[in-house]
Amino acid sequence: MSPTIPLPGRARAFAPGGIGNVGPGFDVLGLAVEGLGDTVTIELTDEGSSTIEVIGVDSELVPCDPKANACAIAARFWLDRCDAPLSFRMSIAKGIPMSAGLGGSGASSVAGALAAALACGLSPTPIEIMEAALAGESAVAGRHLDNIAASVLGGLALVRSIDPIDAVRLPIAGDWRVVLVTPHIRLETKRSRAVLPASSERRVWVQEMANAVGLVHAFGTGDAALLRRSLDDVYAEPHRSALIPHFDAVKRAALDAGAHGCSISGAGPTLFAIADAGTAAEVGGAMKQAFRDIESDVRITKIAAEGARGLDVPEKKG
Repeated sequence: MSPTIPLPGRARAFAPGGIGNVGPGFDVLGLAVEGLGDTVTIELTDEGSSTIEVIGVDSELVPCDPKANACAIAARFWLDRCDAPLSFRMSIAKGIPMSAGLGGSGASSVAGALAAALACGLSPTPIEIMEAALAGESAVAGRHLDNIAASVLGGLALVRSIDPIDAVRLPIAGDWRVVLVTPHIRLETKRSRAVLPASSERRVWVQEMANAVGLVHAFGTGDAALLRRSLDDVYAEPHRSALIPHFDAVKRAALDAGAHGCSISGAGPTLFAIADAGTAAEVGGAMKQAFRDIESDVRITKIAAEGARGLDVPEKKG
């Protein structure tokens, strides 16, 4: 046992979910939202093997095998880094539905990574949390950092590079609401990524790049008109929309009701819209109605001002 980690080391951390890609920012933009997130509690032990308890939303769908659980894999990253042959008792309180495109595996990975680091008596940097969380996310949903970066940093995050990790929080000026409409279907990230082409024509990626830059500037300046022109995903949405019933009708309903833009949240099937506070409820209602025969959940929330944080931070000893 490592002498630098006094037992029992215990910590609890929360990480918000959110929107991957944010429309045209495929794998490079993420937007954290309030009201959705996972909370992870870890207690280190030198007795026996690691155990996982899962409660909350879709808890029965989350694997309790530490080798198959993204949160546990991210936590193990820190114990390996500390060269500490320890086990842990982990409790995951899920607030994000599974396979909904709301960054659930990323948030769990981030919360697990942060809780484990704090339990080890460390004060990790945002990049170090992302590195550990990426180990967990990669095991279950592919090696991408957009949801993780937003979950760690809060707000709107840009992933400039994965190797090495280079991610920054971007400024937001607009006081907009995020409307999330989740149909009662499941769409796994791996399936959603499988329908995407490995390459695209020049006109497609040039337009996608222009839209992403315009979107970032619109958020930073509060320019709603630019947001309406820029929140247009010409790469992933044309392929993924076929996996979501009534997609075209739901998007049209959002725009007709006053949304500044609407697209697929992450891998889907959740759709998100950006709207003013006064029209957000109308936008959500119109989107729900457009799903017709498919039940859906509507959430109206704000952009998260804060990213992952420790809830029970142990005092450092010695």
